[in-house]
Formats: sequence, structure tokens, C-alpha cells
Amino acid sequence: MKFQSTGSAGRRGLLLASAAFAVAAMPSVALAQDAGEDEAEVADGNLIVVTATKREQTLQETPISVSVTSGETIEQAQIRDVLDLQTVAPSLRVSQLQNSSSSTFIIRGFGNGDNNFGIEPSVGVFIDGVFRSRSASSLNDLANVQRIEVLNGPQSTLFGKNASAGVISVVTREPQFEFGGSIEAGYGNYNDIRLKGDVTGPITDTIAFSVDGSYNKRDGYATIVNLNEDVNDRNRWTARGQLLIEPSNDLSIRLIGDYSKIDEACCAVSTLVAGPTAPAIFGVGGALSTDFFSYDTFLNRVPRNEVDNYGGSAQVNWSTGPISLTSITAYRKLKNFVDQDVDFTSADIVSEIRDQRVKTFTQELRIASDFDGPLNFLLGGFFFDEKIDQASQLNVGAAARPFFTLLGRGLSGNPTFNFNTVEGALGLAQNSVFSTGPLTSEVYAMDNQSWSVFGTVDFEPVDGLVLTAGFNYTDDKKDFALAGQAFDELANVNLVDAFITRFLTGGAITTRAQFQSLPAAQQAALAAAATNPAVNPFLGLAGFQFQPPFLAIPNAVEDGKTRDDKFTYTLRAAYELNNNLNAYISYATGYKASSINLSRDSRPIFGDFVPGPGRSNFLAPSSPITNGGIAVPNLNTGSRFAGPEEAKVWEVGLKGQWPGLSVNLALFDQSLEGFQSFLFTGTGFQLNNAGKQSVKGFELDTRIQPVDALVFTFAATYLDPVFDSFTDSPTGDLTGLRPGGIPEWNLATSATYTHEFDAGHRLISRVDYSHESNTLINTNGLPTAGPNNFKREVNLVNASITLALENGLEVGAWARNLLNDQHILTVFDGVAQAGTVSGYPSAPRTYGGIVRYKF
Repeated sequence: MKFQSTGSAGRRGLLLASAAFAVAAMPSVALAQDAGEDEAEVADGNLIVVTATKREQTLQETPISVSVTSGETIEQAQIRDVLDLQTVAPSLRVSQLQNSSSSTFIIRGFGNGDNNFGIEPSVGVFIDGVFRSRSASSLNDLANVQRIEVLNGPQSTLFGKNASAGVISVVTREPQFEFGGSIEAGYGNYNDIRLKGDVTGPITDTIAFSVDGSYNKRDGYATIVNLNEDVNDRNRWTARGQLLIEPSNDLSIRLIGDYSKIDEACCAVSTLVAGPTAPAIFGVGGALSTDFFSYDTFLNRVPRNEVDNYGGSAQVNWSTGPISLTSITAYRKLKNFVDQDVDFTSADIVSEIRDQRVKTFTQELRIASDFDGPLNFLLGGFFFDEKIDQASQLNVGAAARPFFTLLGRGLSGNPTFNFNTVEGALGLAQNSVFSTGPLTSEVYAMDNQSWSVFGTVDFEPVDGLVLTAGFNYTDDKKDFALAGQAFDELANVNLVDAFITRFLTGGAITTRAQFQSLPAAQQAALAAAATNPAVNPFLGLAGFQFQPPFLAIPNAVEDGKTRDDKFTYTLRAAYELNNNLNAYISYATGYKASSINLSRDSRPIFGDFVPGPGRSNFLAPSSPITNGGIAVPNLNTGSRFAGPEEAKVWEVGLKGQWPGLSVNLALFDQSLEGFQSFLFTGTGFQLNNAGKQSVKGFELDTRIQPVDALVFTFAATYLDPVFDSFTDSPTGDLTGLRPGGIPEWNLATSATYTHEFDAGHRLISRVDYSHESNTLINTNGLPTAGPNNFKREVNLVNASITLALENGLEVGAWARNLLNDQHILTVFDGVAQAGTVSGYPSAPRTYGGIVRYKF
């Protein structure tokens, strides 16, 4: 099962010699694994080689489940970014939420990391071997891509602490020593304008270059009705330059610098259930969308999302005899700015501004052997250093006070309710509650340093049997600081304590110490009265205290640090049954370090602080924070951070390849202990560990080529997930329930027909179909408003046709979501609108034409 690798010069020759073969023979979806290096391509007419498990292996020999999408398929199917990739990779799901930069990658039902930069992703994204730590840094349009590989299941042994659910590896084309390139222009509906190009060639005999870029601008397919403005538009561009330096056959250096920009208005929100708060929205002159797939929405401002993502990397490959060394050094910066209406109505109630900055340095170094004997090894190290800074705030609009006044009248049954009376009774300044201006202001910072050592040993005791053992030891530390202000006067008053102070003791008791010094019987009597809604009329105002004061961290009790380390491993046996069929069985463990809740909903863990009834400070039992005198009004417990999650997976696979047919099957049983759950609850986010979540299933991938001109692919993923233990969800115990949003079946199939003309021209026709079976979008009990009967079923048909002339000119047409399938992407509780359920509609049909010239 050993494949002899080639040197740099030999690799250049193979790349040129195999280009025509790759177009005809490389499957658009296959089973392999990639480390971010170039393919060694083809050694003979029946052999495809990829850099599997961070070393070269043939496609059939690679003992892991991963879908591979070739650059040709990306081009034909008009896959522009990783959001589109899920239509050809059935184990992958990509969920885009409230703005362009908030996306979550999910593999086999596991994944998180969107909307909070303190949460480490469970699915690691690597572009040319460089880890992209946040989804916002990996959403730029795909230019000059050679292939994309989706590695299914835990990959922590070789890819570290951010791959506990899987890996997405994007491999771009390296510079060539022959001059060439392409230019492409396209136009589609919604005034979709696309420009893309690349050029490559030699500078000297040992130095080659390439430059590529793309530009995409499109009107929004949704409309903010009251503002007559588009939303869900496209406005992004990318640029990248590369140098490949090969001073000898044994040494190559690849330098990459890139910059990408996104400046878009996203995303359209519609209402599925208009709750009892809806009349109040209309009562203050606002409106909300109730025709879910009309793509009409109502906002008081056009949302802004600006993403600047840039950096550079240097990859050095050096070989001497059977030993090779690889070094990948990278530095990246990410800027993400968001300004948007977050109540998703035309009433000016509340908006959010978020300004995030991320600086990341990574260094990977590995050594690998290529001995003729039965034993080979790979040994590496990885260093990660990241700094995150964020400033954010919520702003109250002019309609907030009237809106909450109407809600107060409805809740109290008092048609004359107003906040002026409340302010007078509580001694607050008139017109201070929900006054126009800042509601909260926060600053967050986190420094994350980690290092790891990893390796694998392959032992081939007999021809055809390879036993592999791999390990990874990771040490991770995070230092974080969070501080914030809550400006709303009502949120700064505890309604239990205020009633005791102002109405039960006439101002004689103003501190917890004074209250605790009273006789026990008197304390009990005061507590009973202050917590009784029939006695204390202010308790009904608790629902209006959305953003209470924030306890900064570090503080005297919480040090703002996490320190984690973990040893993970892989054990695998692979056997070549015959020249056409390989089998493997593996057991692997994975790991993701602690994640931090970098949001205004970060609160002390239970134990550091124990709240009293009604979040009273007077009635709070003893705890370190209370005893230290640092508790702020209305403090509650929540989640500063979630502890590490640990993955385990059993996998059995078969890989068969015959003339005109390839079949690949993987069966797995995968679980995550301490899965880091991050859920929106209507007024905030809850981060905690979900006990245990597991999934059993299989992945099937086939490719059939009955004649040279026709290729069929079919891939299927079956998932049977369950919360083995999740007792502390926002809605109670979810143990034994199926997690929401994970369809039982994911299917992806395609047919490609290439008609060859006598003159060398080709007509390439492609149609593909992807399906997600009908499933509940969220777990039972979520959203907390309304009945949980929101389901999603996906049936997407995409098509393209391209006339490729022999002189390099290509003309084509394409359509995505050809049949205009409509489905709900996700749902969430209406923000500050109890009983309302909102959601994101899927994108409508898009289509267009392209002209491309390759030279």
C-alpha cells in the first residue's frame, strides 16, 4: 500500500501531464483527506493521489470519510463560497444567520461558533493549510480553487483542538511555471455582476507567480418595505498574490498574501408567529412581516455588515532522501463591523452595534518519513496565538418607551399604566426608563495561546495491512476580560430590595448587611411580603429589566482564565482486500478547549454566585461574590464559559473502485461529551455544556461512469442523533430527545454529460439535486415562544450548461434553486417580543450567464 512520492520538479511535470486526465477522471465527490498541500495527482491512468492524513496516499487507500469537490465541479455548479458547498457535500450544513459574517459550519450534526467570537468552532476551516479561526474569515468568494475537502468526524489528532466535529480544507492552485490564466464575467438576475480572473507564469526558472481576484455585486432579493431598500445583497471582492520558489528539486517555498472585503446588508427576517406583543408594535406605528416567503421585511434601518479579512502565509517544503520537512507560518487580521436593527420591526425599539477585531498567528512544523520498510512516521507541532477585541452596544430607539408602555398596560390590565408613575414610586428621574440612547455598552478582550504536538506511526506487518496509531497533546490557555454598563434606570433597581427599602422599612434598611442583621423572624416577614406579587406590585416589572448591570471580569472571585490540556489519539487498521477494494476500522478521540461567552449575557457560574429570590441581593444566600461585596443589582447566574468538549468516534469503511464505478461507505458511531451548546433565548444567549450528544449513521458515496461522456454521482448521509444527557438547557431537561435541525437524510446527486465535437469543442451539461428530509428546526421546547412545529425540508435543483471552445473561450448559463424551493432556514424567539417567533427564509431562484476565457 506504499506509494512513492515525487520531488518538486517531478511534481510540476505530473501536474501538467495529468490536467486532462483530472477533468475526465477525478470524481466530484470522493473519499479522501487533505492537509492543505497540492495533490500529487496521477501516477498512472487509474491512480489518483491526494495528501491524505498529511502525507501522500492514493484516493482508494485513504482510510477516512471525506467528500472532495473538485475545482471543475465548483466552476460548473457555480459554487461561490462555502455556503453553497453544502449542496454537494451531504454531511456538511452551513447556517447563515442575522448577518453576512454569522455562519455556522455543522458536520454530522455537530458544530457551533457563530455570533460569538469567544466560542471556538467545532469544525475547523483551513485554507491552504492555514487555520481560519472564525467563520467570518472564511466566507469570501472562492477563487482559483483546486479542490475543497470536507473531513467528516473528529480530526483532532492531526488538526488540533478546533476540529472536534470535522474539517473543511480549501486548497487553491499554486503558481505554475507555464504562462496561463483565465478571465470570467457573468451577469444574472437581481442585477448580479461577477468578475473573476487569474494569471500565472514564470518569473525565472525557479520562481513562478500567480495573481487572482474576484468581484461580486448583486441587488438584494428582499426588500425593506418601509424604507424601500434592498437587503440580502452581495457586495464583496477578493485579491490574492502568490510566489512559488523552487531553488532545487528538494526545496519549495510558497508565499501567499490575500485581502477580501465584504460590505453587505443582511439578512431578511420574517415572522412565523405574531405573538401578543404584535399589537403594541402596530400601536407605535411599526410593522412586521407576516408573509414569510414574500421577501418583504420591516426594519427601521438598513443593516450594515463590513468584513475586512487579510493576511499572509509562507509554506516551506524540504526533502532529503526519505525524510521531508514542512513549515507553514501565517499571520491574519479580521475586522467585523455590524450595525443593525435587532427587533426586526419597523418600530425604532432597539439596535445593536458590534465592532470586532481578531489577530491570529499560527505556526505548524512537521517531519514525515517515506521509508521502503514496514514502518513510517509523521511528527509535528502547532502553535496558535490569537487576540480578540470587541466593543458593542445596544441602543434604545424613540419607539421603545411607548412600545413598553403599551405592553405594561396589557400585562397589568391598567389602561393608564405609564413609566412616569413607576419612576416616581421608585425614586427614579422622570422619563429615564427606556429613554432614547444607549441601553448597554460593553468591551471584551481575549488572548488565546495554545500549542500541540502530534504524530502518527504506520506499521505494515504484511503486505496490504497497515496499522496506524496517532496522538495529539494540546495545551490551551485563555485570558479574558469583560466589562459593561447598563444605562437603563429600571434595570439597575432590584424590585424586591427596593420594595423592602422604600415601602416596608421606610428607608431604614438600605444595605444587605443591615437586612442580615435583623432578627430572623423579621427577615422572613419582610422577604415574604417583598416576594409576594399580591403585596409587591413592582414584581410585574421584572420582565422589562432586559439588560441588568454587568459584573466585570476579572474580579476578586473570577480570575478570567481557563487552562486546559488534553491527550487525544487515533487507532486504525486498514486492509487492501484486493486491487479494487479496501477496508478500514478506526477509533478516534477529539477535543475542543473551553469557550468563552464574549457577550453581555456572560454571568458568573452557579457556586461563585447564588442569586436570591427575584435576584434580590438582600435575600441572596452566602456565596463568594455576595460575601465579597461585589454583586451588582439583578445579578443572575449563567455561563462565563463552557468547559471542554470531548469527542469519540468508531468508524468502519469500505472503498471500492472498478472501471466506471466507485463506491465508498462509512458507518460511524460518534459522541461529544460536554458539547458546547450556544442557544438564543429571546433576550440573550446561553452558553453551557450539554452533557452528552451522540449520533449514529452512515455516509455513502458513489460515482458511475457508464460511458466516457456521462458521469453520475450519488451521496447520502443518514444521521440518528440524540441528547444522551442535557439537563440544563434553557427550557429544561432535553435528555433523550433528538436535537433539532439535524435531518435524518441528506442526499446529493448529480449528472454531468460532456458532448465532444469533432473540432475539439465540448458542450458540458450538469444538473444536481440536494435533499434534506423533513425535520424539526429546533429541539423540542425551543423556541420558547409558540408551539414547536416549525420544520424544514430542502429540495434544491441546480443546473448549468457550458460550451467550451477549443480556443479556450467558454460560454455558459446556470441556475441555482432552479425550482424555487422555499424552506425555513432557522427560527428564533422574537427579540423583546414574548410569544413572537421569527425566522429566516431561504434564498429564491437565481440564474445567469457567464463568459470565460482560459489561456
